[in-house]
Amino acid sequence: MSGKNKFGFAPLDTATPSKRRTREPGPMGAAVRDVAENLQETTEAKIEQRRRNAEDAKTFRQAQGEGRVLYQIPLGDIFTDDLPRDRLALEEVAQSDEMEELKSSIRDRGQREPVEVYVGPNGQYQLKKGWRRYTALSQLFTETKDQRFGTITARIESGDGDRISRYVDMVEENVVREDLSFAEMAQVAITAARDAGVDEVDPAELVSRLYSALHKTKRSYIKSFVFLLNALGDDLKWPKAIPRNLGVDASRALRSPDQADALCVKLATSTSAEDQNAVLREFVETSQKSSTATSAKAPAEPKQKFEFHVGKTKVTARQGECRIVSEVDFATLPKKQLEDAVRAFEEALKGGPRIR
Repeated sequence: MSGKNKFGFAPLDTATPSKRRTREPGPMGAAVRDVAENLQETTEAKIEQRRRNAEDAKTFRQAQGEGRVLYQIPLGDIFTDDLPRDRLALEEVAQSDEMEELKSSIRDRGQREPVEVYVGPNGQYQLKKGWRRYTALSQLFTETKDQRFGTITARIESGDGDRISRYVDMVEENVVREDLSFAEMAQVAITAARDAGVDEVDPAELVSRLYSALHKTKRSYIKSFVFLLNALGDDLKWPKAIPRNLGVDASRALRSPDQADALCVKLATSTSAEDQNAVLREFVETSQKSSTATSAKAPAEPKQKFEFHVGKTKVTARQGECRIVSEVDFATLPKKQLEDAVRAFEEALKGGPRIR
């Protein structure tokens, strides 16, 4: 029988292994392969770069939202008329030896610490922190016309900062450096209490909020100066020059509007800070002598009871009891409000009559 089938093909010889054809890419194929490999590497690199860019953008937005991004802002774009400064006698500070030292440092080494600004009601940048640095750069630019001093490094407040927080931010670094006098710290509280954007009208209460980082003893000193500045007003021409103890003693010695009026008359004739402080010392010494003489006298027989009216409110006072009769329905008032009123009443009794 023939080894061929009817189609004339011989059986497949499987015993002899067949040679596999090796195919080498030609020049065009090699070029296409290289392009494909490069394209894949480029695509992966672009994907990685996009991922990094997205992470960087997220980090930048977070830093921007937290106020950690620094900007170079032209001096002419920053204003200082919205937030009252925490310093008295600004012109004196601007012409001081300390200002010249700061200018010298900036001239030699540049601005080392950024200032802080916020966007004011009119859309303009308003200075919050760094008045001395801003003033030093402004003076240097005016004197030299050097563009190095024409811009200022600044942080921009993020979000909508509330008014009281801006006051706190303004004073905090000067308080930490102990660069503010007690009179200046008191004046900040007085100014903030008059600010329509602040919800507290009592400057003594604002002291606790503005200077919460300070020890309570220091806050007590500031409150004494708040009282002194309120009582004596513009007749106190050099408040920064008043030593701490003298200011506290004078505040404690003031017990009536008549005393304040008489003291203001004497202070009005002062021609220097030394004269002013001498008047205050004399007032304190006289008050202390008067108090000593009064305490040496035999105490008068206390009254069993007395009554008086404050507006339409009737007050009856006796030993251990103070009765208030008013048209106000006290039962409808919130408990917290009544507690605050009683606490303020007790504090006023402990501190004696205060001049508002």
